[in-house]
Amino acid sequence: MEMNWQEILFSFFGGLGIFLFSIKFMGDALQKAAGDKLRDILDRFTTNPFMGVLVGIIVTILIQSSSGTTVIVVGLVSAGFMTLRQAIGVIMGANIGTTVTAFIIGLDVGAYALPIMAVGAAMIFFIKKNQIQNIGQVIFGFGGLFYGMELMSGGMKPLRELPAFIDMTVSLSEFPILGVVVGTVFTLIVQSSSGTVAILQGLYAENILTLGASLPVLFGDNIGTTITAVLAALGTSIAARRAAAVHVLFNIVGSVLFLILLIPFTAYVEWISGVLALEPKMQIAFAHGSFNVANTIIQFPLIGAWAYLVTKAIPGEEVLVEFKPKHLDIHFIEQSPSIALGQAKEEILRMGEYSVQGLQETYAYLMTKSKKNAEMGYQLEDAINNLDSKITDYLVLISAESISAADSTRHTMLMETVRDIERIGDHFENIIELVDYQENNKVKITEDAMEDLTEMFTLTIATVQKALNALNTTSHELAREVAEQEDLIDKMERKFRKKHILRLNEGICTGQAGIVFVDIVSNLERIGDHSVNIAEAILGNRA
Repeated sequence: MEMNWQEILFSFFGGLGIFLFSIKFMGDALQKAAGDKLRDILDRFTTNPFMGVLVGIIVTILIQSSSGTTVIVVGLVSAGFMTLRQAIGVIMGANIGTTVTAFIIGLDVGAYALPIMAVGAAMIFFIKKNQIQNIGQVIFGFGGLFYGMELMSGGMKPLRELPAFIDMTVSLSEFPILGVVVGTVFTLIVQSSSGTVAILQGLYAENILTLGASLPVLFGDNIGTTITAVLAALGTSIAARRAAAVHVLFNIVGSVLFLILLIPFTAYVEWISGVLALEPKMQIAFAHGSFNVANTIIQFPLIGAWAYLVTKAIPGEEVLVEFKPKHLDIHFIEQSPSIALGQAKEEILRMGEYSVQGLQETYAYLMTKSKKNAEMGYQLEDAINNLDSKITDYLVLISAESISAADSTRHTMLMETVRDIERIGDHFENIIELVDYQENNKVKITEDAMEDLTEMFTLTIATVQKALNALNTTSHELAREVAEQEDLIDKMERKFRKKHILRLNEGICTGQAGIVFVDIVSNLERIGDHSVNIAEAILGNRA
């Protein structure tokens, strides 16, 4: 029989492409529908590792990607939202959640894949409501999943008669370790364990692989899927690297354990398939689910040990941007609004420190173009926004109490100060984006202009710091100095704009570089304005 290689390869890789696209499309739509709630769910409910496992399962089912969940967790750990122990629980849960895709594929809906996609497409294109469009994307992705699967299975059918393939399956049955390697390597390439498990389901359903040969490949898939978390953690914080290391450790230990128990595990899968009369695809789904659930149950008591191990293996002090407020105690509001205001002020000073750090990181990014500074800057901006909403809510609660006239004045001042600090965060984020633009478009800023920026940055950072010191000590003296420095910043901005026009006229500097330079300067000038607002609030309100 003549093999039509072109048809086999096209339908296999095309099907795989449609499958992976559909999973991503479906996951993205689910994520949009859940919005920022995902981060909240992860933050709020992961109080202990056991809850972490449950949340990991739920979030992974929602976004259809264990790697996706792990990447979010890595972000939350490095933002100080979650401890390593909680994160390990979520990662274990993510491994269980990802098996849901295999169960979905086990339902044989292949025949209806195209009409399902048609319904999804109709919802996306004919209904203007965002919520409905999201659901349409989920349905379209769901149909695409099966359509890709059908194409892949169809492409694999002829392989049954191919001698080389028959030899390979025999050797996979005889050397389970080879199966693990094949599964690992393939998942490293495809970057989706759901994708490789789906291929495995197809091969098994077409009788190309036996169960004994399939299971080690399944274990390998679980090792390969950790690469995404490893890639996400490279170059990020120490905590994130530790979380990724645990992910790798957890999956490797589980795979080794089940390789040793391969014969009883195969017997178990055969038994349960017989009892429940499972289709071949569903048998693989059950094996995948059982493996991950059992692995979690076995390793759950070892969470503390793994946390200890990776902390030793990846040493170093963690520099955390603490997103959560430290001083806002609700109990003070009713008992003593005055003390509560003091608490709010402490938190505002912390937020102010973040704005100074953010400015320093922004300046470092402008000078070194090191992505690490930009990342840190964005994180600080995120933390400032989070504190902004928490402090504002706290101050609103205080205003509901009956407070003295002096406290009322302090309250107004603090409310205004929060807004100003939050705006400073927005401005340094703008500058980071400008430096990104400069990098991406290879824009060259002249040395002369860089010297000007250094001078203005140094003065602006000092001014913000002084405004915060004035707020801390309620010093009118310092507040007046801030006002004087802000005058200097304004003069600097005007002077530097003129110098820039001269450079443009002489042709030393390009228009694109000019845009970046002028925008950075005007953002710094606005930061100066916000510093003086903080100072004026102090001068106006003798708190």
